[in-house]
Amino acid sequence: MQRRRYKGLTAAVAALTIAATLSGCGGSEGSGDVTLKLVAADYGSNDDNTSQKYWDELARAYEGKTPGVKIEVTVLSWKDVDREVAEMVARGEAPDLAQIGAYADFAREGKLYPVEKLVSVPTQSNFMPLLRQAGEVDRVQYGMPFGASTRLLFFNEDLFTQAGAEPPKTWAGLKAAAQKLKAEGVKTPFALPLGAEEAQAEAMMWLLSGGGGYRDATNTAYQIDSPANVSTMSWLKDDLVGAGLTGPVAPGKLDRQQAFDAFARGEVGMLNGHPTLMDTAEKAGIKVGKVPLPGANGKAKATMGVADWMMAFKQNGHRKEIGAFLDYVYEDKNVVSFSDRYDILPVTVTASDRMEADKTHAALKPFLEQLPGSELYPVGEKSWARVSESVKKNIGRAVAPDSDPKTVLEDIAKDARAAESGLKG
Repeated sequence: MQRRRYKGLTAAVAALTIAATLSGCGGSEGSGDVTLKLVAADYGSNDDNTSQKYWDELARAYEGKTPGVKIEVTVLSWKDVDREVAEMVARGEAPDLAQIGAYADFAREGKLYPVEKLVSVPTQSNFMPLLRQAGEVDRVQYGMPFGASTRLLFFNEDLFTQAGAEPPKTWAGLKAAAQKLKAEGVKTPFALPLGAEEAQAEAMMWLLSGGGGYRDATNTAYQIDSPANVSTMSWLKDDLVGAGLTGPVAPGKLDRQQAFDAFARGEVGMLNGHPTLMDTAEKAGIKVGKVPLPGANGKAKATMGVADWMMAFKQNGHRKEIGAFLDYVYEDKNVVSFSDRYDILPVTVTASDRMEADKTHAALKPFLEQLPGSELYPVGEKSWARVSESVKKNIGRAVAPDSDPKTVLEDIAKDARAAESGLKG
């Protein structure tokens, strides 16, 4: 999901901390007590709002009502957590639970409990259908969504007013607004972060808005070099980047966090944003306007949805204790508390309904409305990790001055076919 850059543990310190915290993972405590080990990602931006505080509060509350069960939580930055969990599993030291960015590889290796073997029927059936399905491998759910977000087009209302620009509904409207912003002296009329940090997200939003996407309509194969995708990247190259409307930093060298920081400083007229950026920018004094992502000739066919995942490893046993704890984690009060604290979308039907009906969460309503019809990364495909890396590495070249978007997309498509076939590309 959104990747806040919490400056917590360095990789070296993280490794030592994990080794100390998780040694003897899953072992019993003295008189038959069970200790569950959870490794979780940090959604906070500093020491004051680190996710460690959330989990510690939740763990102590659960232990108070569940004698004989202890919950030990290690929270790591998004920069480290996926890699560290993978290394722990490779060493044979899997935690009982991990809340990270991907689950499919572990599921396909037979290392995870199926969700139906863990949580109660009410808990499993309460996951939003789109997210529950995205957590499946071969029609069995292994990944439990833990946080979600969607995307809207953000614009700086003050800059738009000064430039006499209108919130765009189409690509042509977006270009017209960017031209007016440029004429007004705005440093970056439209921020297009296709740098390595999360280029796969920005690219997917644009491909969807052009009627394409990473996968075909039946979700059975990649279609990265489809005519619709080539047309989209060609429009970006010629009509936005080539027209000088994307700012002083080349899109291929612009990371998402750089773009978000610039928006919060008032230097960006428009960009594709998520709920956390909305909160950050408004706290910085930016009046944030929001509209659905424009498409080539109207509203985009779908927006991008993103989810992070909770999973339970089989290595240490404790299936019943893990399941009971997860039932507690996914109670409405806890889902709403986490979503409210970190400005992300709830992943269960009842928590979503509760937040949508609460006026204090009115700012999230447009994002909540987008989620049911959004399209997620193909996270259930083991090939996705490799395809995502190819997109991050190459997609910025598609909009470079001397590039051929079709050739770049064909290169990524070649990597995708190799990933699916298990060949080295």
